[in-house]
Order: sequence, then C-alpha cells, then structure tokens
Amino acid sequence: MSINQLAKKYKQYVVDLRREFHTWPELSWQEKRTSKRIKEELKKIGIPYTAVAETGVVATIKGKSDKPLVALRADIDALNVNEDNDIEYKSKNEGVMHACGHDGHIAMLLGAAKILNELKHEIDGSVKLIFQPAEEVIQGAKRMLEEGVLENVSAIFGIHLWSNLEIGKVSLEEGPRMATADKFTIKVTGKGCHGSSPHEGVDALVAASAIVMNLQTVVSREINPLEPAVVSIGKFYSGTKYNVIASEAILEGTTRCFNPNIRNDFPKIIERITKDTAESFRAKAELIYEFSTPPTINNPYCSQIAAKAAEKVLNKDAIVRMEKVTGGEDFAIYLEKVPGALIFLGAGNKEKGIVYPHHSEKFNIDEEALEIGTALYAQLAIEYLKSEQHN
Repeated sequence: MSINQLAKKYKQYVVDLRREFHTWPELSWQEKRTSKRIKEELKKIGIPYTAVAETGVVATIKGKSDKPLVALRADIDALNVNEDNDIEYKSKNEGVMHACGHDGHIAMLLGAAKILNELKHEIDGSVKLIFQPAEEVIQGAKRMLEEGVLENVSAIFGIHLWSNLEIGKVSLEEGPRMATADKFTIKVTGKGCHGSSPHEGVDALVAASAIVMNLQTVVSREINPLEPAVVSIGKFYSGTKYNVIASEAILEGTTRCFNPNIRNDFPKIIERITKDTAESFRAKAELIYEFSTPPTINNPYCSQIAAKAAEKVLNKDAIVRMEKVTGGEDFAIYLEKVPGALIFLGAGNKEKGIVYPHHSEKFNIDEEALEIGTALYAQLAIEYLKSEQHN
C-alpha cells in the first residue's frame, strides 16, 4: 500500500487519538498522561522508545540502515485557556485547552509511526520520532537538545496545523517563517512620597510611562523599514495607592524579528532608551533581557524536499505561499543545529465555522487535515532519506 492509502487506513485511529488528547490537555512540563499514552501507542506498534526531558518521548524506526537519520517532531503541551467549544471531546481539564493544534500533531506523528513502521524494510535510513514537551513556554526544544535528541540526526521536519490556512493547502517556503520570541523586563526605581507633594519624590510611574512611549521609536526610527520588527509592552504595574507617588514600576514586553542581527541589537537599543529616559526624570532603570527562541528559518534544500513530499500527498496546486508569522516557535532551536523545515498545514474551514485563531478559546481544526498530516509526516521522512541516498 502507498503512504496515502495507509494514511486513509489509519485515519480514524488518528482522529480518535486527537480527540482523546484534546479531551485531556496538559500544560507544559505537566504532560504526564499525554506522555504515558504516547508510550503505550508506540509499544503497541512495536517501536522502541526512551523518555527524555521528563515528559518527552523519543522513538526510532530503523530501516535498512542506521544512516542517514531524519527526525520528525511533534509538540505535546496545551495552554492556559478555558475552552468555549460545544463539542463532544471538549477539554475536561478546566482552564487548560489544546488551543494550538498540538493534539493533532501528536496524533498525526503516531499515525505516521504506524505507516513508517510498516514500510521500514523499504526505508534507506532511519527515522527518529520526537514528541516534545513545553513548546508553549519555549523551553522544551532546548531541554531536548541538551539531552542529545539530535545526535546523528541529518535533518529535522515539523508540521504545524494552521487554522488561518485553508484545508488542503500547505506552506513550506524556505527562509524565515516564524519570528524570534524574546522577553524583557524593565524595573524603574524612583522615590515615593505623598501625592500632594510630588516634587518631594521621583515618580517611577511617570518615568515608566515615558519609557513605554519612547520605546515606540525603536522600530520606527532605529530599524530598517524593510525589516519586520516588533517591540511590544504587554504588562505595566506600578503604585500602591491613589494618593502616593510610586517608588517603583515594572514593565514586561517582547521583541519579534526575523533577522538575527536585529535580534542581537535589540537589548542595546532598549537599554539605552530605557536608562536615558529614566534619567531625564531623575529615576533609575534596569533592563533584564531574555533570549528565548531564535527565528524559525527553513533550510532551502529541506523546503525542496518538503515540496516533493507535499506534491505526492496532495498535489502541486496545494502548495501556497503564506506570509511569515510574527509568532515564535521553539522548533527554531533545532534548526540552529541541523537543517530542516517547519511546514504549515491548512486546518481552517469557513464552511464548518473553523475560523478562530490559535490560542483562542474557540480554536479548532478541520479533522480532515489529520489524514493529510499523517501522510505528509511519513512522506517527508521517505523523501529526505531517498534524496540522501543520491547525494
């Protein structure tokens, strides 16, 4: 049987698994039930596995030879979202929801595992299956990497179900696909006093407000306008009482870009503006900048492999260009170490009302995408290993 035929054969298996994972979502580093179920399914299929990074699972399907070794990755964690969908498989863990499609990723990779295991005697190489925890907190990939999951891996592929892309379409362009997702905290220190005598103090709240406004010039005046970039303040807290001048203010924000050089410049620019602005109000400011995830940059060769796989699973017309996304994805951390590609797979369907964005309490996917994704995972591995034999 062909990969597409096998994906159709296992379609209900994958749908059932996706619904089970959706019903019992778990937050980052808490994916114990999820991890247990992945292991149980791999054991049924007959694929050896190891536990990695607490709740992560890694399995390897050995083909006719050990090398080359290609990896397929699925993230397994859910979000702090209270689901608002009227569906039979609605989350039973209150306040936790698979609102980003990871439930589908797990199920599709397990379906692909069944397919690849049936075809292993025809595979010129081996396939590593990576079930990664804690993607939503941008910690899982780094931890998996530290524990050696990419050892001897030649390339890695990931699939992300995408509700903003129509069902039956796929995006796999080379180059930047998702942005950096770094975080910063600014602590502004002043001097408190009574609100009736502001001249006796140093108002940290006013200084911090000016910092918020001045940071708006980072992108508009210090970054090349041809380069996409974002500096956003999402949290501002200061003050203790309506008639007291605040002695401290805390700002938290994020930066996004696709250019590693801009990423490296952000801390210097933000610190300069922050400290100089605070000083103009007689206050002091401290910047804490956290590099979280780099930009997700698809390797050209791996994008070509992905295109071949997509043509076989779907057709050439199914491949569409999609604008890169300013959201972050810790799959980028793997791509810094080995070549690979992250593929966006259409899972939206206006006719079915599946139109809500990722991380929404009404997020859902068209489950017809699961059969496509299962076949695509398997075909990606086959195409890559086949191409490596001719290099």
